Amino acid sequence: MLTFFLLFIPQVLGALVLMVAGFDLNKMSSGAIDLKSMIFLEYLMIVFMTIILWLFMRFIDKQPFVEIGLQTKGRLKEFYFGLSLGFVIMFFAYIILNILNEIVFLGISFDFNKFLMSIVLFAGVSIFEEVVFRGYLLKNLLESFNPYIALFISSIFFSLIHGSNPNVTTLGLCNIFLAGFFLGASYVFTKNLWFPIALHFSWNFFQSMFGFKVSGLDSYSIIEFTIPKNNLLNGGEFGFESSYLSIIVLILGIFIIWNYFKNNSIIKN
Repeated sequence: MLTFFLLFIPQVLGALVLMVAGFDLNKMSSGAIDLKSMIFLEYLMIVFMTIILWLFMRFIDKQPFVEIGLQTKGRLKEFYFGLSLGFVIMFFAYIILNILNEIVFLGISFDFNKFLMSIVLFAGVSIFEEVVFRGYLLKNLLESFNPYIALFISSIFFSLIHGSNPNVTTLGLCNIFLAGFFLGASYVFTKNLWFPIALHFSWNFFQSMFGFKVSGLDSYSIIEFTIPKNNLLNGGEFGFESSYLSIIVLILGIFIIWNYFKNNSIIKN
């Protein structure tokens, strides 16, 4: 129930503010991302979510807000690791699918303003979703369940919120479920959000820059390509997250992240 408030109340309030301000919300539901509108909405959601979460932490959990996992001491290496991992995954995903002729390169289109706006947008998305799903939901589940069950439950919720995305597929939702484990594995050992925030940002941002749709949403891309035929290898209209290749990447990534943080992490305040 509390997760519902953190997810949907900020969205409703943010949408209402944009409607009053004269933004056309129909553009946001078409599948093509209007960067300016989405940035405004995302950061309004972060503001409302922060207020609600602060109230939860203060009066229900009775813990300082920073205890959701926002401590910064000693986390720079993990942050850079997350940024690098997302880039490496999307770079090789693009190369492999190109070699297999599953995607056909069309050209390069660089727009500095859209590039910067994409950074701002995907930073907001990663902060909002990681604070809600790992910083609050997973944190509280770990207090009641073993890590595997806690990750399972939080990943189901993470997958379900993407269920209304354009061109969603069963395989896409299954992969987003795996992404919940992928993003949450480090939190089990560190209780810190900076690695999953960096990884989530990097995954989405470079997915978009390399020309893929992000969970079915079409945003600005530097590299432009076309798909000769939609199938389960290239992911079709939902994007890379609906491909068999994504399954392999996510399972391998979960294994690497789990073992790395299990063997190297110390919870720091």
